Order: sequence, then C-alpha cells, then structure tokens
Amino acid sequence: MAASRVHIVSPDDEGMRLDVLLAERGLFSSRSAAVRAIETGGVLVKGEPAVKKLAVRAGDPIVYEVEEASAEDPVPMRGEPIELDIRFEDDDLIVLSKQVGLVCHPSDDHRDGTLVNALLHHCGEQNLCNVQGDNDRKGIVHRLDMDTSGLMLAAKSDAAGEALMQAIQDRVVDRHYLALVHGIISHDTGMIDAPIARSAKDRKRMAVRDVPSARDAITTFHVLERFEAARFDDGYTLIDCKLFTGRTHQIRVHMEYTRHPLVGELVYTSGMPRKGDPNLGLKRQFLHSFKLAFDHPVTGERLEFADNVPRDLQEALDSLSDRSMGRTPAGAEAFGLLAYSPRPSVEGVPLAES
Repeated sequence: MAASRVHIVSPDDEGMRLDVLLAERGLFSSRSAAVRAIETGGVLVKGEPAVKKLAVRAGDPIVYEVEEASAEDPVPMRGEPIELDIRFEDDDLIVLSKQVGLVCHPSDDHRDGTLVNALLHHCGEQNLCNVQGDNDRKGIVHRLDMDTSGLMLAAKSDAAGEALMQAIQDRVVDRHYLALVHGIISHDTGMIDAPIARSAKDRKRMAVRDVPSARDAITTFHVLERFEAARFDDGYTLIDCKLFTGRTHQIRVHMEYTRHPLVGELVYTSGMPRKGDPNLGLKRQFLHSFKLAFDHPVTGERLEFADNVPRDLQEALDSLSDRSMGRTPAGAEAFGLLAYSPRPSVEGVPLAES
C-alpha cells in the first residue's frame, strides 16, 4: 500500500536535481527508483508533477509516495530455467535475442517467469549487475516490451552495467528495429522528435504530450519496402527505426502519432483500418530489434549483431509479397545483412548458428 510523505527542501539542497535529491536524502532506495516515481506521477513539487531534471529551491514542498513495508518478508528473486538465445557472452555482459512473451523484469502482472529470473538461473545472483538499485532488476540495463522480440543487452558487472546505461543515455549504442506499419510512407527517411509522457486518459498508456513531465523522444526511420493498398487496407510500409532515446513504448507511440500504427498493435491503434484483417494474422505488434552495435565497455572493441526476422513476422511479410512496390536501397542493404548474420569475431561464448 502506498503512503504519501512530505519533504521540505533545505537551503543546503538548493539547486539540486530532483531525482538526485530524492536518492541522496534516502527518500527512495536509488536514483532509478526516484526517476520511476517521478515519471509515473508519484512525486509532486509545490503540488505539481515534476521532471527529474527540475532544480529544486529551498522551501519547496515535495510530496512523494512510497510503498509501506509489508508484514511479510519479501520473497527473494529466484532463478528459473527459461531458455535464453544468447548471441555473445563474456565476464562483463550478455547479448541475447529475447523471445516474444518474455517480460524483462517482475511487475504487478508478472511476478516470475521474467528475463531476470532466467538471468539469475544462467549466471547466479552474484554474477549480475545491480545498477538499477532493485533486486528484481539484476542484469537489466535497458528493456524491450513483452511482445517485442530481438536483440538486447544485459550486464554482469556493475562497471559494465553503468557504462552501458551511460552509453545508451549518450546515444552511442546503435539500436535498430524492424517495424511494419499501416499505410504507405511516401518519403524514404524521416525523424520523429516528439516528447512522451503518461497519457492523461489512461495511466497504462504513453502519449505524445506537451507537459512538464514529458521526456524528449527521438526516433528516425528509413523505408525498406512498400506494399500496395488493397480493398480493406491502405497498404503497408516496412521501416528500419533507430532509437536515439529509450522511452517506454517509444516506437509504438511515435508511429501512432504519425498515423502509421504498427501492424498487430493492440494498444496504440489510432489510424488503423477497421475492416478485414489489417493485422495480417499477427497476435502481437510487428516490432523486432534486429540490429545492435556498441563498443565493449571494458575492452573497447566494436561489437555488431544482426538478428533474423522471427517466423510470425516473416509469415506476415510473405503474405504481402505479391503487393511489393520494390525495396529501397536501404531495404536491399538491410535484407542482405539479415540473410547472413555471422557471430562477432571477439572472445566470448556465442551459440551455434540458428
């Protein structure tokens, strides 16, 4: 159960960032926990929602919510023998291809059966970073939605975890997603620079909003292939999306905002055709993390990975093959990469070719 508490900013704390203050004064267990509370509206400054970068002023009243301690001891996280498709592993980090349906860390709806449970079983608790400050997020440095598949990073050492999180924040981790969207995008490239915050109507949704709590969000894309319109749809466009920020549901929110929602999308559906089978038989959004490149945080070596299209998404693409308007040069390059995805030539423990 959540309880509201009040903290008055002292003169000594004048000018501190809100998230730093909350963590350093012990109001939250970690800075990341403070950020999550701020982003979900659980922190008010002078009665208004705030952003983590807010510079506090002496005398500001901060109202924040914390979970009251339970009478029962918390159940420790446990490892579970969940299959992991590991593409690279060494003493510092893991690159894996996350399967559809796997949640990254526990939540109210998923207390176990998560990627964290799988990592605990595979590595052991002492061999995973804890840079997010919560025992239920061991190894996690970034996330993919439950029904988004593909490449992602996990960290073993705290040093590697901190470095990878900073690299993601500094926008030097190259992350590309394959997405099939409704409608035909006429221009070959584009950038969506639109801030994202919690929806005012539904707290489980995110939305493009111009409010103080909104966070900068930038997505660029290249068109790979277009598919002609038919009786019950407006055609489709296959795109390569690159993330420069990592906001919750970012690509899904941004593509809905442009009136080109993802095929298979069940939440962000504005602009989606309502007749026939516009989702091409898919039971989840067509979104796959297919390319990942970064500098190893310890060795400095450049690591690059590519992940082929999962079967359900490939079947959706195959169903449109006779409607293709041709691949763009970027599309030819991307599919050439996916046709042959060798493991990186660095020391590690890659799986056999799939």
